[in-house]
Amino acid sequence: MSDALKHECGIALVRLLKPLEYYKEKYGTAFYGVNKMYLMMEKQHNRGQDGAGFASIKLDVNPGERYISRVRSNAAQPIQDIFAQINERINLEFKTHPEYKDDVAAQKKNIPYIGELFLGHVRYGTFGINSVENVHPFLRQNNWMHRNLIIAGNFNMTNTNELFDNLIKLGMHPKEKADTVTVMERIGHFLDDAVRKLYKKAKAKGFNKQEASPYIAENLNVAKILRKSASNWDGGYTMAGLLGHGDAFVLRDPAGIRPAYYYQDDEVIVVASERPAIQTVFNVPFEEVKELDPGNAIIIKKDGSVKLSEILAPLERRSCSFERIYFSRGSDAEIYQERKMLGKLIMPKILEAIDYDTENSVFSFIPNTAETSFYGMLEAAQDELNKQKNEAILQEKESLTSERLQQIQAHKIRTEKIAIKDVKLRTFITDDSSRDDLVAHVYDVTYGVVKPDDNLVIIDDSIVRGTTLKKSILKMLDRLHPKQIVVVSSAPQIRYPDCYGIDMARLEHLVAFQAALELHKDRGTYGIVEEIYHKCKEQVALEDVSVINHVKKLYAPFTDEEISDKIAEIISNEDIQAKVKLIFQSVDDLHKACPKNLGDWYFTGNYPTAGGNRVVNRAYINFYEGNPERAY
Repeated sequence: MSDALKHECGIALVRLLKPLEYYKEKYGTAFYGVNKMYLMMEKQHNRGQDGAGFASIKLDVNPGERYISRVRSNAAQPIQDIFAQINERINLEFKTHPEYKDDVAAQKKNIPYIGELFLGHVRYGTFGINSVENVHPFLRQNNWMHRNLIIAGNFNMTNTNELFDNLIKLGMHPKEKADTVTVMERIGHFLDDAVRKLYKKAKAKGFNKQEASPYIAENLNVAKILRKSASNWDGGYTMAGLLGHGDAFVLRDPAGIRPAYYYQDDEVIVVASERPAIQTVFNVPFEEVKELDPGNAIIIKKDGSVKLSEILAPLERRSCSFERIYFSRGSDAEIYQERKMLGKLIMPKILEAIDYDTENSVFSFIPNTAETSFYGMLEAAQDELNKQKNEAILQEKESLTSERLQQIQAHKIRTEKIAIKDVKLRTFITDDSSRDDLVAHVYDVTYGVVKPDDNLVIIDDSIVRGTTLKKSILKMLDRLHPKQIVVVSSAPQIRYPDCYGIDMARLEHLVAFQAALELHKDRGTYGIVEEIYHKCKEQVALEDVSVINHVKKLYAPFTDEEISDKIAEIISNEDIQAKVKLIFQSVDDLHKACPKNLGDWYFTGNYPTAGGNRVVNRAYINFYEGNPERAY
């Protein structure tokens, strides 16, 4: 994606099902789980590079022995940093106590991070706050083993204020108004309540306090705790948790907005945000990695038993299509084919834009996530070229010579590596003109492959703000002196903010929104901007279920092509000599390419939860009032 855009996060949960001695004997190390967690997190680093965290739990330890370990980092390479810390500590213990080397029991007792239950997290700071205190997993500590709670998630809640107020009504005093804290404290509240009730039952059965602990661990109903905790959550989430005594869970939101996959055999249970991460790390086939159903939780008890429980009634499935277009790993078998299909389906629009002149067109992509869509686009381009060749041969069949046939057959689709990203720009100069000059050089181009009468077709996965296109890419491409630059987005126009994890909170930053405003100015209908503002204000006090997305009215008078053409004007300037054409994927074709992920609210304004409509209206009110605050 040419625009810098941050996304949610990634999780990895691993539960070993055999004694640690088993892994030492079979795999040569009792740190098998730690090693797998490193790989699981590294294979999901695409989901977050602002921070990383790791937590482990040892089962069945004696009182006085440490059983929870946690390490977090917001270093430049956070995954490597946390595992460097872990390895340094482990190596120090082995150096100090060489007798531990072949004694698994001593390792478990004395060395941190070794254990049977692990939770990892990679983070993108959606709110731009990147202190280590904001890095997951979060820990809620208690002297009662069962009340220790570790939480990590890939999520964003639309109703954090409401959740915060509910905690206050429960008599709590949360340390901050953040969705991670409110979620953890709500789960913690119902966990405490369940433990208290079970303790009373244990006493009634004649158990003493020490005997009550195993009774509580065995009978704790995690599904019931989650149902109470999540009853009023509004958002997209995959929430993972560990309890101090060894129970674990992963809960997915009822619309299936955020992804979750799991795999189980007789040695391990693993849950992650990415299916190919599980496939690669544990060397298992595609069909053995299952998707966690929306509204369901996978619950792993301390004894290793696993149960899938429906926690919340599933809503209409609206899994995030941006996962498929951009964020998830393209090595996933389904995602790879879907991204290729996105490229294929948009080819008819491209052919129309270049007047079917494949001979004088160069095709390329903006690195690097659009590469798969580029391959799909090429396949469709090759199909068109074959059609053109067939037509030429049939038209000239009466006079066709061997030389002319060879000339027709020699026509090939011209593909080149055009745009090359040179550096990660650091705008250390504050002067606007100086900064713009730096931004213009983020990308370099390949010279000598584009002719003055060529169309230059560049596919990107999506266009959000258009800033990099305007200040860098178009300027660099124009130096090649093509006749026309056709910028292709494999995603539709992004018109609305996201509130479920992607960092697109402000409407005025979206170039499609800017284009709609300009079109209203051009047509003398700008009064609708104030009209929408008042309609949004009228709904501020309504319950979320009654709120309507009035921002849709801003786009209603215009066709997709009109908005695309206006965006092309916005991102071009008088210095650009080539004609600039923008082409966006249609929502219908997006759904054809990604039939299982129909979440399209950023394109259509059709939010999957009631809180989404409140957020988009609040974003519009903020825009109109010049308020830079986030809408959620």
